Amino acid sequence: MTTAGYSPAPHRGTTRPGASVEIAGTRWPLYKLEALAVGLLTFLVVLVVAQTLQPAVLAAAAATVVVWWARRLYWAGRSD
Repeated sequence: MTTAGYSPAPHRGTTRPGASVEIAGTRWPLYKLEALAVGLLTFLVVLVVAQTLQPAVLAAAAATVVVWWARRLYWAGRSD
């Protein structure tokens, strides 16, 4: 029979100082909200221009990922 050993409560790391917004009781880093806003704007612009969903979704996903990581790395560099 296998038994589980003692495991302490999961450790939550300290949050780095930076801009954050509380939404429904959860703190969201500002860079995540900025990335989502850029993705939505990109989606709408490409959808209006191309009038097809596929390029709009791909462009929005690419823009969101690029902004997410760029801003995340920017904030990580500033807090150190």
